[in-house]
Amino acid sequence: MVGGGEPTIPGVSIGHNEYGAWGLTIFSLDGEDLYVYELNPQNPNQYKYQNKWEDMRVIKDTIRVKGATPVYVEYKYTRHGPVTFFDSKNNVAYAIRCAWMEIGGAPYMASLRIDQATSLKEFKEGCTYSHMPGENMIWADKQGDIGWQAAGIAPIRKNWSGLVPVPGDGRYEWSGFLPIASLPNVTNPEKGFWATANENLIPAEYENQDAVGAAGWADSFRADRINEVLASRQKHTQKDMMNLQVDYLSRPARTLVPLLAKVVSQDAKVEAARMQLLNWNYILEKNSTEAAIYVAWEKKLSENMLVLVVPEKGKGLIHSIPLSKTIQWLVSGRPEPNAIGRDKFLVNSLAQAVEDLTKKLGNDQSKWQYGQAAYHHVLIKHPLSNVVDEVTRKKLEVGPLPRGGNGSTPGMTTNLDNQLAGASFRMVVDVADWDKTMFTNSPGQSGDVASPFYKNLFELWATDKHFPVYFSKPSVEKSAKERLVLIP
Repeated sequence: MVGGGEPTIPGVSIGHNEYGAWGLTIFSLDGEDLYVYELNPQNPNQYKYQNKWEDMRVIKDTIRVKGATPVYVEYKYTRHGPVTFFDSKNNVAYAIRCAWMEIGGAPYMASLRIDQATSLKEFKEGCTYSHMPGENMIWADKQGDIGWQAAGIAPIRKNWSGLVPVPGDGRYEWSGFLPIASLPNVTNPEKGFWATANENLIPAEYENQDAVGAAGWADSFRADRINEVLASRQKHTQKDMMNLQVDYLSRPARTLVPLLAKVVSQDAKVEAARMQLLNWNYILEKNSTEAAIYVAWEKKLSENMLVLVVPEKGKGLIHSIPLSKTIQWLVSGRPEPNAIGRDKFLVNSLAQAVEDLTKKLGNDQSKWQYGQAAYHHVLIKHPLSNVVDEVTRKKLEVGPLPRGGNGSTPGMTTNLDNQLAGASFRMVVDVADWDKTMFTNSPGQSGDVASPFYKNLFELWATDKHFPVYFSKPSVEKSAKERLVLIP
């Protein structure tokens, strides 16, 4: 088998063997609960459980600091999990219980079973051992079978939703876990394809809604675009699939920009920006000025909508609202934006965006390209970047390079100036010929800064190019750069 994994996790998480290929995205299982405990006024290391005081488990530790006095700490645990906060004023403590930390859970160990699957049936059976936080697992094989299985450990809550903290006194205990095979799944869907992109795929009629999660899902923009492309024709080439992984068409832009059609600004610079957007193709290319204007405008729309709809007391608690909600309100005209009307709301936000871009990138609009070090880029910082000298930092860090896309495009590069999330490892497989498999990865295969493979894949990845990963022994041997022989 070949594919991608993670340090410390056994097996290949995303990859293929000689029978089939598998991949994953995040599925938002609700596998955690926050418990609140009444503490014993005479002993803060005791909490009330079933009307009795129960001792916390205390682990003492020493954190040794170079050039300073050692720091002595205590880790405290209730029967549910680690204590994360003590509220001495109200004499309560908070602890979090995580289903994937259950004894014997071994999250991701099921990769070893999945790696040996020879059919969709065996793949789904392997998924039933995946006691992990939650993934969309997908499969395609040489027999023409495709399938999706939501996998992960999901607690059964009989008397609460799991969305808010609950007392840890014994009244709110899990009643076991859902069988993984009972989680949402699909076998050979009639439409001929299946896509996942962290969105909510749970059927409306699914009976265990509380267990699988009512929050944490991504807006469906990426998934909708992927489904749109896949449904556009019956046949797709491998090159088409590689392009789809780095597709930068923004569905939000395709909905929002036409709202500017009947809006006019009295400011010449803002009006020019409006006309540019109306003649744009909605693709967030790194060299696009229109993309730069749109992303700044979208950000202002969201910020201004947050101010408009969130009550004053909630403003410190809520830092953003889903873009899908902002779009829904703007398209429907509700809520009425600050009693000034939707059109003024739109154009005022555009004026603020133009002002921000002028401050950020200067007066010359021709220099407002979206992808650049001063705007949307990728710089991979090393954990030690801030504690080493400049020469060492340059060796450790990778980038920057300009990026297109944003958090709503299939090529997901986040809504931040510096891309801090998104797919580093990706795979496109032709199940008829494993030697045609194409990967992306970043920044390289080695964690050793002195290795030629520390960042050799970064530029390919940042410029949206794939590279071949061979499977047959002759092809592997022909392309090998190094050979490591381990002798027991």
